Amino acid sequence: MKKLTAIIPAGNEIHNIEAAIASVRFADEIIVVDSYSTDGTYEKAKEAGVTVFQREFDYAASQKNWTIPQASHDWIFLLDADERVSEELKQEIQEFLKNPSKNDYVAYWIGRLNHFMGQRVHYSGWQNDKVIRLFKRDFCKYEDKHVHEEIIANGTVGQLKQKLYHNTYVSFDHFMQKMNRYATWQAKDYDKKTGRLTPYHFVIKPFWGFLKHYVVQSGFRDGVVGLTIGYIQAYAVFMRYVKLWLLRRGRE
Repeated sequence: MKKLTAIIPAGNEIHNIEAAIASVRFADEIIVVDSYSTDGTYEKAKEAGVTVFQREFDYAASQKNWTIPQASHDWIFLLDADERVSEELKQEIQEFLKNPSKNDYVAYWIGRLNHFMGQRVHYSGWQNDKVIRLFKRDFCKYEDKHVHEEIIANGTVGQLKQKLYHNTYVSFDHFMQKMNRYATWQAKDYDKKTGRLTPYHFVIKPFWGFLKHYVVQSGFRDGVVGLTIGYIQAYAVFMRYVKLWLLRRGRE
């Protein structure tokens, strides 16, 4: 069986870190890269007996790309602290590691089962969510983006059948704080590719964000949760361009 390194980036994830580590205990090596947490995450990870690095957080892609070369093994499984590996996914990964040479894939997409506000989200544009989490160390890296970064693979990418459990929700206030951080980071990404800001950016695009998630992608079928997601998506788009407007005026 090929050996596997699991990587968990973490920053103030005391509520998640133990369970995240437990869900990848099948890996031969576990690395937690902590961005100088102040809530005890670093100490809790050290207590778990895994390798722990501390590095100042710049943005997620930078943190992950710094950590990947630290892995001892060719194959890496990267787990965000708010994700969990199910028993079924664990078995599928282990079966793959027994015979990884059966194809030429250098990475694998893995679907996610998303939960929000205590409920499984079946629609709202989240139903087909997938991420690359299993990949070869020397063939893959994250694209240089401040938010919503994804793996760039130098080779063919396959897909696993089983899915990750994903629950980014701690509280509504916590989630909205996260959306505001993302808007700040996205403003930096969008600055290079967005021309002059107009009512299209502040009115039409947020409205379409709501319409897309709530109507086109059937968010109404998720009830109050779907309605909330639709409004949050509209708010996130609006704040992205507000933050970009402020960025361009040096008023971040």
